[in-house]
Amino acid sequence: MIAQAAERGAPRRIRSFVRRGRLTDSQQRAMAEQWPRFGVAPADAEAPGFWDAAFDTRGPLTLEIGFGMGQSLLAMAAADPERRFVGVEVHEPGVGALLAGMAAAGVSNIRVLAADVTEVLPQVFALGELDRVQIFFPDPWPKKRHQKRRLIQPEFAARLAERVRPGGELWLATDWQPYAEHMLAVLEAAPAWENVAGPGMTLPRPAARPETRFEARGLRHGHQVSDLCYRRV
Repeated sequence: MIAQAAERGAPRRIRSFVRRGRLTDSQQRAMAEQWPRFGVAPADAEAPGFWDAAFDTRGPLTLEIGFGMGQSLLAMAAADPERRFVGVEVHEPGVGALLAGMAAAGVSNIRVLAADVTEVLPQVFALGELDRVQIFFPDPWPKKRHQKRRLIQPEFAARLAERVRPGGELWLATDWQPYAEHMLAVLEAAPAWENVAGPGMTLPRPAARPETRFEARGLRHGHQVSDLCYRRV
């Protein structure tokens, strides 16, 4: 298929992720039992006013991109029940784990999209609809030849800004210092985003952000964790 696309002159999409893992029995049960209530098909979310109707509350709308196995997203939603959270993740085991955790904890203020956010973002969120976007520990793609796969790129930062209301925020975290520097370079150059900490600066971990599994692993390996917060201007 790639060879055929090249012959037609069609560009190859650059993905910022690699699919890994299989569903456990408990994750499969959660998908079967909880997805009908909390899962969202991208085509359904294209309807005007969808997110207002999808939740029991009208609190601020937060998008988390790439929630992994969902532990920190679940903790944040449990701690802030009036806030509406939408989690986007391409890995089915992570989706199943989050749904299982929601059922066990009785958390209901999360909706889940099993999709590539770069493909669905403009269709499923209206202009200025989001109050906050959070991206915690995305794949840093450390090898130089792979860095074009990094999610945080100028075009994506601009697309996010279109969906975030003025005064809304973009939260990021990474334990890979070169990626932190890359994030800063991209976002400092983005006219729609203002660094809350000051130009070129990072912040201590916000109290509202729980430590993630990836973060704990990075800290054990001696990595420095960088938190960034930008405001939509």
